[in-house]
Amino acid sequence: MLPALAVPWLAACEGPQSILDPAGPAARDVTLLWWPMLIVASVVLVGVTAAWVVAMLRRPRDFSPEEAKRISRRWVVSGGILLPTASIVLLLGFGVPAGDRLLPLRDDAPLRIDVTARQWQWDVAYPGSSTMLVDELHLPAGRPVHIHVTSADVIHSFWVPRLGPKIDAVPGRTNVLRLQADEAGALRGQCSEFCGTGHAHMVLKVRVHTEAGFSAWLTERAAAAPPGGNDPPAAAPRGAPTPPPRLVSGAAFPP
Repeated sequence: MLPALAVPWLAACEGPQSILDPAGPAARDVTLLWWPMLIVASVVLVGVTAAWVVAMLRRPRDFSPEEAKRISRRWVVSGGILLPTASIVLLLGFGVPAGDRLLPLRDDAPLRIDVTARQWQWDVAYPGSSTMLVDELHLPAGRPVHIHVTSADVIHSFWVPRLGPKIDAVPGRTNVLRLQADEAGALRGQCSEFCGTGHAHMVLKVRVHTEAGFSAWLTERAAAAPPGGNDPPAAAPRGAPTPPPRLVSGAAFPP
């Protein structure tokens, strides 16, 4: 029975969108923090369940007022003060340094990529280059990249699970996220904030190149860009015919 129950759980341990299969240092820090939390939470759950079962099954016993007071004080001190304090200290001791390593670098000037979320697609631009992409992100491996994330309409959330942290895309505000991939390969991103009927289709294809491969790709894209760059089309004048709906995975959405 247990192996059968574990199959669907273990099936999510790998794949292009698994947080348990990190592909960068930030994701690895998050995973290393997540596993101990899972183990401790499981031990606490088993202990509390076992205590509850013993309390239900054992024969009632009478206590004197002094004994009852002493036992109550013992539970308050151990379970209400010592255990939460130790848990919080451990979480902060490991979580704060890990969180600091996720923040944008203050001194260096890594590669910058601008990502604008809109219902229901990702616009990706490379400042200093005419390259603009839709629902596609290209990164170099082995060095940090700053992703500047904003939104053109509602709140979205940028997340590439195998690279670790995620960040909200908020209209009128630009948030910066530091990402780094270990090696070349294909990953998958997904909007993690419900943003409307097309939310489930708001997928981002992530392609990680070697350093030389990324430079060659960027040069090739810049050379292939039309004069004036790949600027998005200007807004249609008032009264112009409405463009046809955009098809995403077989479903029609407004342009």
